[in-house]
Amino acid sequence: MSDLAERPQLYLITPPTFEPEVFAPVLSRVLDGVEVACLRLALAATDEDAIARAADALRGVAHDRDIAIVIERHAMLAERLGLDGVHLPKGARGLRKLRDEMGADAIIGADCGASRHDGLNAAEAGADYVSFGPVGDSPLDTGDRVEHDLFAWWSEVIEVPVVAEGALTTELIEAYAPVSDFFALGPEIWGSEDPLVALKALVAPLGY
Repeated sequence: MSDLAERPQLYLITPPTFEPEVFAPVLSRVLDGVEVACLRLALAATDEDAIARAADALRGVAHDRDIAIVIERHAMLAERLGLDGVHLPKGARGLRKLRDEMGADAIIGADCGASRHDGLNAAEAGADYVSFGPVGDSPLDTGDRVEHDLFAWWSEVIEVPVVAEGALTTELIEAYAPVSDFFALGPEIWGSEDPLVALKALVAPLGY
């Protein structure tokens, strides 16, 4: 992409499980190597102590680099753990109430799968961004892909930023770059021997 001001930003998603002391330096290297706008703490764990330990390890890594960090699902823990907001995995459900409780400064994002309707509801309820996915082929959930047309329509009609995520490839990033504000990446890189090298290769069409 020739216009760097208009290129999509990068949004990293943590692995669902990790040892904070091991993952923090790996994440630091990635964040120092590529410009990232936001980090999502997306743990599978439901143990509050484990979540807090992970948040404590990654919060400084993100904030020291002026990168926002949001937590997936656990909205009530965001402020307590010093995080910047929450990513809701079920669209607009409870979003309006959360906005009232968390205030205007908190980041609230909503994953809306492949549903334009859910995306519109989330935008109207006060979401700071809406995420659609998977963009690529995935055996998870229903296996439905989000087509390019939805992103093209959204980027033309709706002002709320749109995030593309799920089974992304270099080819998909190149194709969806003109109609996406962010690419959310995580599973695509963390299993690699060198996540930074993998990320740079994946987003090469964006010029990072």
